[in-house]
Amino acid sequence: MKSNVISIVLGGGRGTRLNPLTLTRSKPAVPIAGKYRLVDIPISNCLNSGLNRIFVLTQYNSASLNSHIKNTYNFSVFDKGFVDILAAEQNMDGDRWYQGTADAVRRIRRYLEVHDYDYILILSGDQLYQMDFQELIDFHINNKAKITLATIPVSAKDATSFGILKSNEESHITSFIEKPSTDLLGEWKSEVSDEMKSQGREHLASMGIYVFDKGVLADLLIENDGLDFGKELIPYAIEKSDVYSYQYDGYWTDIGNIDSFFEANIGLTDDIPAFNLFDSNIIFSRSRMLPPSKFAGCLLDRVIVADGCIVNADKIERCVIGVRSRIGRGTVMRNTYMMGADYYQDLDEIDRFQKLGRPLIGVGERCYIDNTIIDKSACIGNDVRINGGPHLDDGDFDTHTVRDGIVVIKKKAVIPNNTVIGTM
Repeated sequence: MKSNVISIVLGGGRGTRLNPLTLTRSKPAVPIAGKYRLVDIPISNCLNSGLNRIFVLTQYNSASLNSHIKNTYNFSVFDKGFVDILAAEQNMDGDRWYQGTADAVRRIRRYLEVHDYDYILILSGDQLYQMDFQELIDFHINNKAKITLATIPVSAKDATSFGILKSNEESHITSFIEKPSTDLLGEWKSEVSDEMKSQGREHLASMGIYVFDKGVLADLLIENDGLDFGKELIPYAIEKSDVYSYQYDGYWTDIGNIDSFFEANIGLTDDIPAFNLFDSNIIFSRSRMLPPSKFAGCLLDRVIVADGCIVNADKIERCVIGVRSRIGRGTVMRNTYMMGADYYQDLDEIDRFQKLGRPLIGVGERCYIDNTIIDKSACIGNDVRINGGPHLDDGDFDTHTVRDGIVVIKKKAVIPNNTVIGTM
Protein backbone atom coordinates (compact mmCIF):
# COMPACT_ATOMS: atom_id res chain seq x y z
CA MET A 1 0.00 0.00 0.00
CA LYS A 2 1.37 3.42 -0.98
CA SER A 3 1.93 5.54 2.12
CA ASN A 4 1.24 9.24 2.49
CA VAL A 5 4.84 10.44 2.88
CA ILE A 6 6.86 13.60 2.39
CA SER A 7 10.62 13.05 2.04
CA ILE A 8 13.30 15.57 3.01
CA VAL A 9 16.87 15.20 1.74
CA LEU A 10 19.38 17.21 3.79
CA GLY A 11 21.88 18.91 1.51
CA GLY A 12 24.70 18.84 4.03
CA GLY A 13 27.14 21.37 5.40
CA ARG A 14 30.63 22.30 4.28
CA GLY A 15 31.89 18.72 3.92
CA THR A 16 35.41 19.77 4.91
CA ARG A 17 36.63 16.17 5.18
CA LEU A 18 35.99 15.81 1.44
CA ASN A 19 38.16 18.78 0.53
CA PRO A 20 39.23 19.61 -2.15
CA LEU A 21 36.21 17.99 -3.83
CA THR A 22 33.93 20.35 -1.88
CA LEU A 23 35.83 23.59 -2.47
CA THR A 24 33.39 24.74 -5.17
CA ARG A 25 30.43 22.39 -4.69
CA SER A 26 28.33 20.99 -1.86
CA LYS A 27 28.90 17.44 -0.69
CA PRO A 28 25.71 16.00 -2.28
CA ALA A 29 26.77 17.55 -5.62
CA VAL A 30 30.07 15.62 -5.75
CA PRO A 31 30.15 13.37 -8.86
CA ILE A 32 30.05 9.63 -8.21
CA ALA A 33 30.40 6.59 -10.50
CA GLY A 34 31.36 8.79 -13.43
CA LYS A 35 27.89 10.09 -14.28
CA TYR A 36 25.82 10.65 -11.12
CA ARG A 37 25.86 13.04 -8.16
CA LEU A 38 25.68 11.84 -4.55
CA VAL A 39 22.24 13.42 -4.14
CA ASP A 40 20.91 11.15 -6.89
CA ILE A 41 21.18 8.18 -4.50
CA PRO A 42 18.58 9.19 -1.85
CA ILE A 43 16.30 10.73 -4.50
CA SER A 44 16.46 7.56 -6.60
CA ASN A 45 15.78 5.41 -3.54
CA CYS A 46 12.67 7.52 -2.92
CA LEU A 47 11.43 7.27 -6.50
CA ASN A 48 12.11 3.53 -6.68
CA SER A 49 10.11 3.17 -3.45
CA GLY A 50 7.11 5.02 -4.89
CA LEU A 51 7.78 8.18 -2.87
CA ASN A 52 7.70 11.11 -5.26
CA ARG A 53 7.19 14.19 -3.07
CA ILE A 54 10.69 15.28 -2.12
CA PHE A 55 12.23 18.44 -0.72
CA VAL A 56 16.00 18.95 -0.94
CA LEU A 57 17.41 21.39 1.62
CA THR A 58 20.48 23.21 0.30
CA GLN A 59 22.87 25.74 1.76
CA TYR A 60 26.63 25.59 1.26
CA ASN A 61 28.06 25.97 -2.30
CA SER A 62 24.61 25.10 -3.58
CA ALA A 63 24.65 26.52 -7.14
CA SER A 64 25.74 23.32 -8.92
CA LEU A 65 23.46 21.17 -6.72
CA ASN A 66 20.47 23.41 -7.41
CA SER A 67 21.22 23.37 -11.13
CA HIS A 68 21.55 19.59 -11.20
CA ILE A 69 18.23 19.02 -9.40
CA LYS A 70 16.40 21.58 -11.54
CA ASN A 71 17.68 20.02 -14.78
CA THR A 72 17.15 16.42 -13.71
CA TYR A 73 13.93 15.87 -11.79
CA ASN A 74 10.98 17.08 -13.83
CA PHE A 75 7.57 15.43 -13.55
CA SER A 76 4.59 15.44 -15.88
CA VAL A 77 2.08 18.27 -15.38
CA PHE A 78 -0.46 15.50 -14.64
CA ASP A 79 1.71 14.11 -11.83
CA LYS A 80 1.52 15.43 -8.24
CA GLY A 81 5.13 14.44 -7.61
CA PHE A 82 7.96 16.94 -7.24
CA VAL A 83 11.59 17.35 -6.24
CA ASP A 84 11.78 20.91 -4.92
CA ILE A 85 14.77 22.83 -3.60
CA LEU A 86 14.46 24.70 -0.31
CA ALA A 87 17.53 26.89 0.07
CA ALA A 88 18.51 28.51 3.35
CA GLU A 89 17.00 31.99 3.39
CA GLN A 90 16.55 35.08 5.49
CA ASN A 91 13.01 35.76 6.68
CA MET A 92 11.12 37.30 9.60
CA ASP A 93 11.92 34.26 11.74
CA GLY A 94 15.68 34.52 11.33
CA ASP A 95 18.59 35.57 9.15
CA ARG A 96 21.13 32.84 9.85
CA TRP A 97 22.29 29.73 8.04
CA TYR A 98 20.93 26.32 9.05
CA GLN A 99 22.75 25.37 12.24
CA GLY A 100 22.17 21.61 12.01
CA THR A 101 19.88 18.92 10.64
CA ALA A 102 17.01 19.55 13.06
CA ASP A 103 17.37 23.31 12.73
CA ALA A 104 17.06 22.99 8.95
CA VAL A 105 13.81 20.99 9.17
CA ARG A 106 12.43 23.30 11.88
CA ARG A 107 12.94 26.33 9.66
CA ILE A 108 11.18 24.88 6.59
CA ARG A 109 8.10 23.55 8.40
CA ARG A 110 5.88 26.27 6.91
CA TYR A 111 6.51 24.81 3.46
CA LEU A 112 5.20 21.44 4.66
CA GLU A 113 1.93 22.84 5.97
CA VAL A 114 0.39 23.15 2.49
CA HIS A 115 0.83 19.41 1.86
CA ASP A 116 -1.26 16.48 3.02
CA TYR A 117 0.93 13.79 4.58
CA ASP A 118 0.96 11.36 7.50
CA TYR A 119 4.68 10.53 7.73
CA ILE A 120 7.88 12.40 7.07
CA LEU A 121 11.09 10.69 5.93
CA ILE A 122 14.39 12.44 6.73
CA LEU A 123 17.41 11.46 4.61
CA SER A 124 21.05 12.43 4.24
CA GLY A 125 22.26 13.64 0.86
CA ASP A 126 25.71 12.07 1.05
CA GLN A 127 25.34 8.32 1.56
CA LEU A 128 25.64 5.39 -0.85
CA TYR A 129 23.08 2.59 -0.49
CA GLN A 130 19.96 1.01 -2.00
CA MET A 131 16.94 0.70 0.27
CA ASP A 132 13.23 0.13 -0.26
CA PHE A 133 11.83 2.93 1.86
CA GLN A 134 8.33 1.48 1.59
CA GLU A 135 9.48 -1.49 3.71
CA LEU A 136 10.83 0.98 6.26
CA ILE A 137 7.53 2.89 6.30
CA ASP A 138 5.53 -0.35 6.61
CA PHE A 139 7.70 -1.40 9.56
CA HIS A 140 7.02 1.97 11.19
CA ILE A 141 3.26 1.65 10.69
CA ASN A 142 2.99 -2.01 11.72
CA ASN A 143 4.85 -1.37 14.99
CA LYS A 144 2.75 1.73 15.72
CA ALA A 145 6.02 3.59 16.16
CA LYS A 146 6.16 7.33 16.64
CA ILE A 147 9.73 7.53 15.33
CA THR A 148 11.76 4.90 13.49
CA LEU A 149 15.51 4.95 12.93
CA ALA A 150 17.11 2.97 10.13
CA THR A 151 20.10 1.22 11.71
CA ILE A 152 22.97 -0.91 10.50
CA PRO A 153 25.43 -3.19 12.34
CA VAL A 154 28.98 -1.79 12.38
CA SER A 155 32.32 -2.93 13.78
CA ALA A 156 33.86 -1.63 16.99
CA LYS A 157 36.35 0.33 14.87
CA ASP A 158 33.57 2.21 13.08
CA ALA A 159 31.21 2.51 16.06
CA THR A 160 33.07 5.46 17.55
CA SER A 161 32.04 7.57 14.54
CA PHE A 162 28.28 6.97 14.84
CA GLY A 163 25.33 7.23 17.15
CA ILE A 164 25.05 3.75 18.72
CA LEU A 165 21.85 2.33 20.18
CA LYS A 166 20.41 -0.70 21.92
CA SER A 167 16.94 -2.14 21.39
CA ASN A 168 14.82 -4.91 22.92
CA GLU A 169 13.34 -7.99 21.21
CA GLU A 170 10.49 -5.90 19.80
CA SER A 171 13.02 -3.51 18.18
CA HIS A 172 12.03 -0.77 20.61
CA ILE A 173 15.09 1.44 21.22
CA THR A 174 15.97 1.58 24.91
CA SER A 175 19.19 3.61 24.93
CA PHE A 176 21.36 5.71 22.65
CA ILE A 177 24.85 7.18 22.79
CA GLU A 178 26.51 9.54 20.31
CA LYS A 179 30.03 8.51 19.17
CA PRO A 180 30.98 6.40 22.21
CA SER A 181 34.61 6.05 23.26
CA THR A 182 36.32 2.69 22.68
CA ASP A 183 36.29 1.73 26.36
CA LEU A 184 32.46 1.92 26.45
CA LEU A 185 31.77 -0.24 23.40
CA GLY A 186 31.63 -3.54 25.28
CA GLU A 187 28.38 -2.40 26.92
CA TRP A 188 26.79 -1.46 23.59
CA LYS A 189 26.72 -4.75 21.65
CA SER A 190 23.37 -5.77 20.12
CA GLU A 191 21.72 -8.89 18.76
CA VAL A 192 22.53 -9.10 15.05
CA SER A 193 22.43 -11.79 12.37
CA ASP A 194 25.03 -14.56 12.37
CA GLU A 195 26.52 -13.11 9.19
CA MET A 196 26.98 -9.70 10.80
CA LYS A 197 28.40 -11.32 13.94
CA SER A 198 30.95 -13.26 11.89
CA GLN A 199 32.13 -9.94 10.44
CA GLY A 200 32.49 -8.42 13.90
CA ARG A 201 29.64 -6.02 13.27
CA GLU A 202 27.76 -6.15 16.58
CA HIS A 203 27.03 -2.49 17.28
CA LEU A 204 23.83 -0.95 15.90
CA ALA A 205 24.53 2.45 14.36
CA SER A 206 22.02 5.07 13.31
CA MET A 207 22.15 5.60 9.54
CA GLY A 208 20.81 9.15 9.78
CA ILE A 209 17.54 7.98 8.17
CA TYR A 210 14.43 8.77 10.22
CA VAL A 211 10.67 8.25 9.88
CA PHE A 212 8.40 10.48 11.97
CA ASP A 213 4.67 10.62 12.48
CA LYS A 214 3.60 14.06 11.29
CA GLY A 215 2.42 15.38 14.66
CA VAL A 216 5.30 13.80 16.56
CA LEU A 217 7.91 15.63 14.53
CA ALA A 218 6.10 18.95 14.91
CA ASP A 219 5.85 18.53 18.69
CA LEU A 220 9.46 17.37 19.01
CA LEU A 221 10.81 20.40 17.17
CA ILE A 222 8.86 22.67 19.53
CA GLU A 223 9.66 20.82 22.78
CA ASN A 224 13.38 20.51 22.12
CA ASP A 225 15.29 23.43 20.63
CA GLY A 226 18.29 21.27 19.75
CA LEU A 227 19.95 21.87 16.41
CA ASP A 228 20.82 18.30 15.39
CA PHE A 229 18.73 15.13 15.18
CA GLY A 230 21.51 12.67 16.06
CA LYS A 231 23.12 14.63 18.88
CA GLU A 232 20.08 16.17 20.56
CA LEU A 233 16.56 15.40 19.34
CA ILE A 234 16.81 11.62 18.92
CA PRO A 235 18.30 10.98 22.42
CA TYR A 236 15.58 13.24 23.86
CA ALA A 237 12.84 11.44 21.91
CA ILE A 238 14.00 8.00 23.04
CA GLU A 239 13.30 9.00 26.64
CA LYS A 240 9.87 10.46 25.79
CA SER A 241 8.36 8.45 22.95
CA ASP A 242 8.11 5.09 21.13
CA VAL A 243 11.24 4.99 18.98
CA TYR A 244 12.01 1.85 16.98
CA SER A 245 15.02 0.41 15.18
CA TYR A 246 14.65 -0.85 11.59
CA GLN A 247 17.75 -3.00 11.09
CA TYR A 248 19.21 -2.90 7.58
CA ASP A 249 21.80 -5.51 6.57
CA GLY A 250 22.57 -4.33 3.02
CA TYR A 251 25.43 -2.22 1.70
CA TRP A 252 25.63 1.29 3.09
CA THR A 253 28.47 3.73 3.41
CA ASP A 254 28.63 7.26 4.69
CA ILE A 255 30.79 9.26 2.27
CA GLY A 256 32.57 11.03 5.08
CA ASN A 257 36.13 11.46 3.81
CA ILE A 258 38.37 11.06 0.77
CA ASP A 259 39.27 7.47 1.63
CA SER A 260 35.65 6.27 1.89
CA PHE A 261 34.71 8.21 -1.26
CA PHE A 262 37.61 6.67 -3.19
CA GLU A 263 36.88 3.12 -2.02
CA ALA A 264 33.17 3.48 -2.80
CA ASN A 265 33.93 4.47 -6.38
CA ILE A 266 36.75 2.02 -7.09
CA GLY A 267 34.66 -0.74 -5.48
CA LEU A 268 32.13 -0.33 -8.30
CA THR A 269 34.63 -2.04 -10.64
CA ASP A 270 34.60 -5.33 -8.67
CA ASP A 271 33.16 -8.40 -10.40
CA ILE A 272 30.26 -8.40 -7.93
CA PRO A 273 30.26 -4.92 -6.39
CA ALA A 274 28.74 -4.30 -2.98
CA PHE A 275 26.79 -1.42 -4.53
CA ASN A 276 25.30 -2.80 -7.73
CA LEU A 277 24.72 -0.30 -10.53
CA PHE A 278 23.42 -3.09 -12.76
CA ASP A 279 20.15 -3.56 -10.91
CA SER A 280 16.45 -3.26 -11.64
CA ASN A 281 16.38 -0.21 -9.37
CA ILE A 282 17.33 2.72 -11.56
CA ILE A 283 19.67 5.46 -10.36
CA PHE A 284 18.18 8.57 -11.87
CA SER A 285 20.38 11.44 -12.99
CA ARG A 286 20.64 14.18 -15.56
CA SER A 287 20.12 13.05 -19.15
CA ARG A 288 23.07 14.10 -21.31
CA MET A 289 22.89 13.85 -25.09
CA LEU A 290 26.46 12.59 -25.40
CA PRO A 291 27.98 10.34 -28.07
CA PRO A 292 29.12 6.79 -27.24
CA SER A 293 32.61 6.39 -25.82
CA LYS A 294 35.41 5.58 -28.29
CA PHE A 295 38.52 3.41 -27.68
CA ALA A 296 41.64 2.77 -29.71
CA GLY A 297 44.45 0.32 -28.85
CA CYS A 298 43.49 0.21 -25.18
CA LEU A 299 43.42 -2.74 -22.77
CA LEU A 300 40.64 -2.37 -20.21
CA ASP A 301 40.44 -4.49 -17.04
CA ARG A 302 37.59 -3.91 -14.55
CA VAL A 303 36.75 -0.44 -15.76
CA ILE A 304 33.54 1.60 -15.71
CA VAL A 305 33.37 4.16 -18.52
CA ALA A 306 30.67 6.81 -18.85
CA ASP A 307 29.40 8.41 -22.07
CA GLY A 308 31.28 10.65 -24.45
CA CYS A 309 34.86 9.52 -23.72
CA ILE A 310 37.82 9.30 -26.14
CA VAL A 311 40.36 6.79 -24.82
CA ASN A 312 43.65 5.94 -26.55
CA ALA A 313 45.56 4.76 -23.47
CA ASP A 314 47.73 1.63 -23.37
CA LYS A 315 46.07 0.16 -20.29
CA ILE A 316 43.37 1.15 -17.79
CA GLU A 317 42.90 -1.10 -14.79
CA ARG A 318 40.36 -0.85 -11.96
CA CYS A 319 39.27 2.68 -12.80
CA VAL A 320 36.09 4.73 -13.10
CA ILE A 321 36.16 7.09 -16.08
CA GLY A 322 33.61 9.92 -16.07
CA VAL A 323 31.74 11.72 -18.83
CA ARG A 324 33.68 13.44 -21.66
CA SER A 325 37.04 12.08 -20.46
CA ARG A 326 39.98 12.22 -22.86
CA ILE A 327 43.04 9.98 -22.28
CA GLY A 328 46.09 10.08 -24.56
CA ARG A 329 48.22 7.36 -26.17
CA GLY A 330 50.73 5.37 -24.13
CA THR A 331 49.09 6.22 -20.81
CA VAL A 332 48.61 3.67 -18.02
CA MET A 333 46.03 4.28 -15.29
CA ARG A 334 45.31 2.13 -12.25
CA ASN A 335 43.02 2.55 -9.23
CA THR A 336 41.87 5.95 -10.39
CA TYR A 337 38.58 7.81 -10.44
CA MET A 338 38.60 10.34 -13.28
CA MET A 339 35.47 12.50 -13.01
CA GLY A 340 35.64 13.73 -16.60
CA ALA A 341 34.88 17.17 -18.01
CA ASP A 342 32.04 19.68 -18.03
CA TYR A 343 32.42 20.42 -21.74
CA TYR A 344 34.30 19.44 -24.91
CA GLN A 345 37.10 21.64 -26.15
CA ASP A 346 36.45 22.66 -29.76
CA LEU A 347 39.20 22.62 -32.40
CA ASP A 348 39.94 26.33 -32.02
CA GLU A 349 40.48 25.98 -28.27
CA ILE A 350 42.61 22.87 -28.74
CA ASP A 351 44.78 24.74 -31.26
CA ARG A 352 45.12 27.73 -28.90
CA PHE A 353 46.09 25.50 -25.96
CA GLN A 354 48.68 23.67 -28.06
CA LYS A 355 50.28 26.91 -29.29
CA LEU A 356 50.55 28.07 -25.67
CA GLY A 357 52.05 24.72 -24.65
CA ARG A 358 49.19 24.24 -22.21
CA PRO A 359 47.83 20.72 -21.53
CA LEU A 360 44.37 19.94 -22.88
CA ILE A 361 41.48 18.98 -20.63
CA GLY A 362 41.94 15.32 -19.73
CA VAL A 363 45.04 13.15 -19.42
CA GLY A 364 47.88 13.48 -21.93
CA GLU A 365 50.17 10.92 -23.56
CA ARG A 366 52.59 8.49 -21.88
CA CYS A 367 51.34 9.23 -18.35
CA TYR A 368 51.32 6.86 -15.38
CA ILE A 369 48.58 7.46 -12.79
CA ASP A 370 47.79 5.32 -9.74
CA ASN A 371 45.70 5.79 -6.55
CA THR A 372 44.33 9.09 -7.75
CA ILE A 373 41.10 11.09 -8.00
CA ILE A 374 41.03 13.53 -10.92
CA ASP A 375 38.35 16.18 -10.44
CA LYS A 376 36.32 17.69 -13.28
CA SER A 377 38.02 19.44 -16.22
CA ALA A 378 41.57 19.00 -14.92
CA CYS A 379 44.35 19.39 -17.53
CA ILE A 380 47.14 16.81 -17.16
CA GLY A 381 50.03 17.14 -19.62
CA ASN A 382 52.22 14.54 -21.33
CA ASP A 383 54.68 12.27 -19.50
CA VAL A 384 53.16 13.04 -16.10
CA ARG A 385 53.65 10.54 -13.27
CA ILE A 386 51.22 10.53 -10.33
CA ASN A 387 51.89 7.71 -7.91
CA GLY A 388 49.63 7.78 -4.87
CA GLY A 389 50.01 5.38 -1.97
CA PRO A 390 50.80 5.04 1.74
CA HIS A 391 54.31 6.41 1.17
CA LEU A 392 52.83 9.91 0.75
CA ASP A 393 52.22 12.29 3.64
CA ASP A 394 48.98 14.27 3.79
CA GLY A 395 49.25 17.76 2.36
CA ASP A 396 47.51 20.47 0.37
CA PHE A 397 49.18 22.07 -2.66
CA ASP A 398 48.22 24.45 -5.46
CA THR A 399 47.12 21.77 -7.92
CA HIS A 400 46.44 18.76 -5.72
CA THR A 401 45.80 17.42 -2.25
CA VAL A 402 47.01 14.20 -0.61
CA ARG A 403 44.71 12.42 1.85
CA ASP A 404 45.35 8.90 3.22
CA GLY A 405 47.75 8.19 0.37
CA ILE A 406 45.24 9.25 -2.30
CA VAL A 407 46.25 12.07 -4.64
CA VAL A 408 43.32 14.36 -5.49
CA ILE A 409 43.90 16.55 -8.55
CA LYS A 410 41.80 19.67 -8.05
CA LYS A 411 39.01 20.81 -10.35
CA LYS A 412 40.39 22.62 -13.43
CA ALA A 413 43.95 22.17 -12.16
CA VAL A 414 46.74 22.33 -14.76
CA ILE A 415 49.52 19.75 -14.35
CA PRO A 416 52.39 20.62 -16.74
CA ASN A 417 54.27 18.12 -18.91
CA ASN A 418 56.78 15.87 -17.10
CA THR A 419 55.38 16.62 -13.63
CA VAL A 420 56.06 13.94 -11.01
CA ILE A 421 53.84 13.59 -7.92
CA GLY A 422 54.58 10.89 -5.37
CA THR A 423 57.70 9.02 -6.40
CA MET A 424 58.60 5.99 -4.30
